[in-house]
Amino acid sequence: MSTSSTHLSAEADTALQTILVVEDEVLIRLVIAEYLRECGYRVHEAVNAEEAILILQAPEVSVDIVFSDVEMPGDMDGFGLARWIRANMPETQVILTSGAERSADIAGTLCEAGPLMEKPYHTQDVVDRIKQLKATAKRF
Repeated sequence: MSTSSTHLSAEADTALQTILVVEDEVLIRLVIAEYLRECGYRVHEAVNAEEAILILQAPEVSVDIVFSDVEMPGDMDGFGLARWIRANMPETQVILTSGAERSADIAGTLCEAGPLMEKPYHTQDVVDRIKQLKATAKRF
């Protein structure tokens, strides 16, 4: 199989899903956002929960999955963002990530794809979790 057909298969699998990456650490955000773009996803980026909500409320933007850090600056952390999404945009799925161990129990109750993704994570693990969410959503 040629490289171009492999790339097209990966893109076809994403079905142009839109991911919102919410991460205050610039280098982490840039790496995962760029990797997701290379995998064929449309990606928006936010530095904190407040910026994420502005993007989510924009009429021209339709986000399928929010991939958010738990620990962020501002009045709202990733858990607060996940709660806001559940209350205001229940069709939008959430994946939370954190380096803090205490976050795992709370994340398990707020994320459709199960518990928190621990940092550091591999970029391919993020794509696998997104695909898992997509497969679960198709069943319902």
